[in-house]
Amino acid sequence: MSKQPELQNKTKISRRAFVKWSAAATATAAIAPSLVGCSTQTQASGEPAVVQAGQRLAGAEEKPSICWHNCGGRCQLKAYVKDGVVVRFGTDNVGPDTPEDLQARACLKGRTQRQRLYHPDRLKYPMKRVGERGSGEWARISWEEAFDTTAKELRRIIDQYGNESVYFNYACGAYGLLNQTNSNNSLRRLLNIMGGYLQSYGNYSQANYMYAVPYMFGNPYSGSSPTTFPDAKLIVMFGDNPACTRVGGFNSTYYLKLAKQNGARIIVIDPRHSDTVSTFADQWIPIRPTTDSALVAGMAYVMISEGLHDQAFLDKYCLGFDEEHMPEGIPAGNSYKSYILGESDGKPKTPEWASEITGIPVETIKQLARDIAGTKPGFILQGRGIQRHGNGEFQSLAVPVLSFMTGNVGILGSNPGLYEGGPSVKTGNYPIGTNPIKTKISIFMWTDAIERILTKEQDRIEGADKTKSTIKMIINYGGNTLINQHSDSGRTAALLKDDSKCEFILGMDNFMTPSMQYCDIVLPGVTQFEVNDMITRSMGHGVAYYGQKLVEPMFECKTINEVGRALAERLGVLAQFDDGKSEEDYLREFVGVSQASHPDFPSYEEFREKGIYKTKATKVVAYEKFIKDPEANPLTTPSGKFEIFSKDLYDIQNPQIPAIPKYMPTEEGPEDPLKEKYPLQCIGHHTKRRVHSTFDNMPWLEEAEAQMLWMNPQDAAARGLKDHDMIKVYNDRGTVKVKVKVTPRLIPGVCSLPQGAWYTPDQSGVDVRGCINTLTKWTPNPLSKGNPQHTNLVQIEKA
Repeated sequence: MSKQPELQNKTKISRRAFVKWSAAATATAAIAPSLVGCSTQTQASGEPAVVQAGQRLAGAEEKPSICWHNCGGRCQLKAYVKDGVVVRFGTDNVGPDTPEDLQARACLKGRTQRQRLYHPDRLKYPMKRVGERGSGEWARISWEEAFDTTAKELRRIIDQYGNESVYFNYACGAYGLLNQTNSNNSLRRLLNIMGGYLQSYGNYSQANYMYAVPYMFGNPYSGSSPTTFPDAKLIVMFGDNPACTRVGGFNSTYYLKLAKQNGARIIVIDPRHSDTVSTFADQWIPIRPTTDSALVAGMAYVMISEGLHDQAFLDKYCLGFDEEHMPEGIPAGNSYKSYILGESDGKPKTPEWASEITGIPVETIKQLARDIAGTKPGFILQGRGIQRHGNGEFQSLAVPVLSFMTGNVGILGSNPGLYEGGPSVKTGNYPIGTNPIKTKISIFMWTDAIERILTKEQDRIEGADKTKSTIKMIINYGGNTLINQHSDSGRTAALLKDDSKCEFILGMDNFMTPSMQYCDIVLPGVTQFEVNDMITRSMGHGVAYYGQKLVEPMFECKTINEVGRALAERLGVLAQFDDGKSEEDYLREFVGVSQASHPDFPSYEEFREKGIYKTKATKVVAYEKFIKDPEANPLTTPSGKFEIFSKDLYDIQNPQIPAIPKYMPTEEGPEDPLKEKYPLQCIGHHTKRRVHSTFDNMPWLEEAEAQMLWMNPQDAAARGLKDHDMIKVYNDRGTVKVKVKVTPRLIPGVCSLPQGAWYTPDQSGVDVRGCINTLTKWTPNPLSKGNPQHTNLVQIEKA
């Protein structure tokens, strides 16, 4: 993809750097047989691999480090450093490893970090593009030229177009408190000093959920902790797959295992027979994508018609379930019960109605409704996948209604249909100051903001009636949403190639990702192993990690703080930027905040040496205080209750934005007439071998799980396809060439292409790596303006 390897041969590096890279490469070759599964006897020496490993580690110093990517886990790594080279990574192995005191063990991705650190394709020096964006044509430049050019462009664009023309693109490649991509970092501090920049709200993971759920609950993050799984008698998971998405650290799957041991029944509703299904589920209920809210409606009909719902709970804690509990002034027929019984639209939401939409048998819908209604405590939750659809807001609002109707809220072992929650460790944040620009756009609409002025009425921008400028400059630090993770990669690439629209793009990363290919200046950033930093995470346990600097920065790689300082100096604002504190000063301050909130938090020196602080496991029961005393602990909704009917949504008066969690047929869903041309629903599941697009270029993980499209045998046979055939997947937006995995673990009419593969178009624009966003649509959702990237219709044929 990149032409950097050609430049690499011309690079002059120091002897010290050469020795380190040579040693790392030698060590990698030495350990390869034992790591990729070769014989325990090496052909080279005949010595057992374990003996060789012991010899390599002799004299190595153990140092704590961190795996900080956006997988939902985040774990401790232990590095073994010898002569300035990391010769091995281990993970947390201290403590009793009990339900109350788990070890924060890394998964296969964390254990691949050494290959990532010493990957030959690491960005090594600053570069500028010398051809069209995306052409892969680069010239090496000095850091001085990179800083001078960037500072000049930033000043020019602010002076010419105003501060709202500058945008910091969403990213999640680094989660250190000092080297964070998405919120507190030195470049945001610099932009605030310069007068601010265009802000955003939401994220790609859960934009629709985050926007919609506060209408019902008052805030979006309120689920019970996974540590309470073992207290449930029934666990129902809508599109959740923690066995792939949260496999490291204090993972949910461990508590699912304990729940099964305690006799809990686990049901997973998902189009795919995921790893969570195969490992934990007592029942798999396959469902057509975009139809979870129809399933909920069908079950609600059963509960109402059979008198199984908890009317007392609904009366006391909820608004809008029936006509007797509606806001004043709302016409009759607008309650959820009226919708379910068909009183508002003449269509009762019977199990037969739901079956036609979801593809789930009528008897299965009835039995599931009776199981949920007849079991307490029941832990009902949703994954992020069901809301990344064209009707995602109302998918995420529908699932909690099951908890309300059965009274499964506020008691140990229950959950109100939300994501899991948990305690956290408080810490400080890198100070970025205040952004004078208050205008915010949806995280998903930055491409629209390049093309036109966005408005409050049409585009739901916040803080202003409209944007003052289109986006003219983008900073893309540690992120791949510029091309790879944003919808319709081909259209996005065409937009970014036109540098008369967005005039300057600064990129900083570890690799020449597809997004870096569309930047004007590319800066080589450090990994977490080349700096000192901290992170925190919560999921049943609160945890904080300290990662020591293991090796010196490779080649010419720098930290984001070094970049911010250099630009501040050139822009004449160094005095405002520099507060006289070193990176260690900041880290000591962060630890001080933790110590003030957690009396047992260790000293800075002890924390740095050990690298981890864990709270004991706690059992967080969502809305327990509210259920015990709703008058003393009202919610932050207008009524102080769970709002199944939202007057705020009703007042919008948009047929695409209902006031209750209705099933909303969506563009490119199972009922779209476009299915005649493109008959398969294509979703993009998360794979255990990547964190979004991070690790896609790691050979060991490619061996663990190659990039392939999942397809049901019936659909494959109809197209004359066999397992591992090369296929073309296409729609009006683009074409992907990839191998097919023919498997009954996916329902007919649906295919799934694991998200995160690096967009790699050939000369004709066909993606040859398997990037699903070649196929996904750009259109944002009506309420949240979030991403609908799982809602796509495609056709498939043999390549």
